[in-house]
Amino acid sequence: MSFLKLAILALIVIFAFNYFNNQEDSYDGTLSLPINTKIVAFGDSITLGNGVDSSKNYPSLLSDLLQSEVINAGVSGELTKQGLERLPGVLKRYKPQILIICEGGNDLMRSKKFDSIKANLAKMIEIAQKQKIFVVLVGVPYLEYLRFSTADFYDELAQKYNIPIDDTSLEKIENDDSLKVDQVHPNAKGYKILSNSLADIITQNYTPNFTY
Repeated sequence: MSFLKLAILALIVIFAFNYFNNQEDSYDGTLSLPINTKIVAFGDSITLGNGVDSSKNYPSLLSDLLQSEVINAGVSGELTKQGLERLPGVLKRYKPQILIICEGGNDLMRSKKFDSIKANLAKMIEIAQKQKIFVVLVGVPYLEYLRFSTADFYDELAQKYNIPIDDTSLEKIENDDSLKVDQVHPNAKGYKILSNSLADIITQNYTPNFTY
């Protein structure tokens, strides 16, 4: 085989590898939401977007991807107990069709009991579901044996309440310093991974309720 053919073949292999390796970070945009869809991104500083420009946090990026209103309801330093107390007022104010819950990181850093975190998150999900709000859960990792791993109770909650979950994005981000602005918070590239994943999850699982 000639050198030229080998070079072309090598380029094809490299392109294919990069293409398929990056698919998990890309939103294909094959589905869209009704124009009046309102999404509340509820959580702590990861939702708020500490350390990045407001246009680069995940709620802003998700809004651009879905062409829908995404309200950033993140509060830095919030514990799940505080989030549970705050959630009803947020839902009453914004009346969203979709709620994304990304909480628990501050509890985990403070070594709060898993049962307590899980119970608070469960009550948040129940509050939203009683209002016919579609819930998406984001699994939050904690440091275990020198590596960040998503706490098991997030998947348990997703199964119990039959809701979609992103249980890999934050785990990937937290284990890669190139995707963070500090030891905890995603940078613009990290938020892109999270927003792309959530866009796919929402468009693949959410069925609009046209009674809104």
